[in-house]
Amino acid sequence: MTPAATPPPSADAATLTTLTSHNPADPADVILRVPAPGARAVADAVERARTARPGWSAGGSAARSAALAAVATGIEAAADELAALAVREVGKPLAEARAEVARAAAIWRHYAQAPYEPVGTVHETAVGPGLLLTRRRPYGVAGLVTPWNFPFAIPSWKAAPALAAGNTAVLKPAPEATACALRLAEIVRQALPPAVFTVLPGGATEGDALIAAADVVSFTGSTAVGRSVVARATARGVPVQAEMGGLNAAIVLPDADIARAAGHIAAAIAGYAGQKCTATSRVIAVGAALAPLREALAEALRAVPVGDPADPATVCGPLIGRQARDRAEESSRGLRVLATGPAPGGPGWYAAPTLVEKVPEGHRLLREEVFGPVAALLSADDPHHAVRIANSVPYGLVTSVHTGNLDTVLHGLDHLDTGMIRVNAPTTGVDFHLPFGGTKSSGHGPREQGRAGLEFYTSSRTYTLSPT
Repeated sequence: MTPAATPPPSADAATLTTLTSHNPADPADVILRVPAPGARAVADAVERARTARPGWSAGGSAARSAALAAVATGIEAAADELAALAVREVGKPLAEARAEVARAAAIWRHYAQAPYEPVGTVHETAVGPGLLLTRRRPYGVAGLVTPWNFPFAIPSWKAAPALAAGNTAVLKPAPEATACALRLAEIVRQALPPAVFTVLPGGATEGDALIAAADVVSFTGSTAVGRSVVARATARGVPVQAEMGGLNAAIVLPDADIARAAGHIAAAIAGYAGQKCTATSRVIAVGAALAPLREALAEALRAVPVGDPADPATVCGPLIGRQARDRAEESSRGLRVLATGPAPGGPGWYAAPTLVEKVPEGHRLLREEVFGPVAALLSADDPHHAVRIANSVPYGLVTSVHTGNLDTVLHGLDHLDTGMIRVNAPTTGVDFHLPFGGTKSSGHGPREQGRAGLEFYTSSRTYTLSPT
């Protein structure tokens, strides 16, 4: 998600008075049009959440666990409806939309067990009788700012741990995913007490107001907006995490299963039209892997099913809007195109999956995130050279390594400067029970998800108990 990227995946670039959500496969189809609530409404929602927090936190682990489990059940009951809404509002291919909804339910069910986990430790004193205790406590109101590309999963993996830890939460979703967020809010409201979880749609005005009022902030979106969020939250002394862009590499060694690697990489380039921060945008072939990978990857990319996201067979649907489509097409202009997939006609914002080669050093494709189905094929002399290429960009989210020799991974590729390394797997894909996040311009602050997510939404207290 680059500074110039508008709308990916936060449209907080302008103040909005009316929120209009369009179907990217058919821009004439308006999903909803609602007024932006404004800064005052955000401040009021935060105050209501702050008032509700003591009761939510003091209700006990059983109550919080049951409530989060009820959210999971509600999502499962509405799974078909939610998947169809994600297809229509954000252009997510149906198979992937169904998987995302299932993941969202699993996230809530996973964190439903978290209230029962230990929240501290007991230590012996250094001298004399007594006890030393540590205990983790919720901050208060969590301000959550989320993108449009995972309209159910990302709000879930932010809100569920925050709520499990005893915080209340206010969510400001990207305008392009307003209908999805409001529907999720309806499901959550049926399971939680009033004001514990609130969704307020909007743009920059509402996002700024939330950052100015929340007690802990979690953001996912563009690098430019993320840096601004970090600066403003830090100036207030508020804990903040920001997950931003990626310019992810797939490294393929000569001993890899080339056909299998090509299939993984093609899917990671073109899946959901490349609109994932974990999408593959650079493919680094090491030594003798270049020639067979070049052929296999070109063939695999041409075979990617592109078309209507409502078709269960579609892998690459439309981009979120005209600017996103134009940006993807512009990124490969003037370069040597090795392969392109099919580009369907019709009114949607479609771009053909594209693989380019012989990209000049310093080209924007090797420095900026496109957020579209475009990737560059590069070559490296050896694994160490591949690592240098992979590390040469401002981002550090995820790298995939394809090899038949685990020793190479353990001893030769441990210098990769990315938050996640996936071996013989695509760069895309998230294990929600493990930490998620990147280095450099890809992320700021603690990791999300798993135990790390719970710890982010709590502060550590140290207690000294001495006898009278």
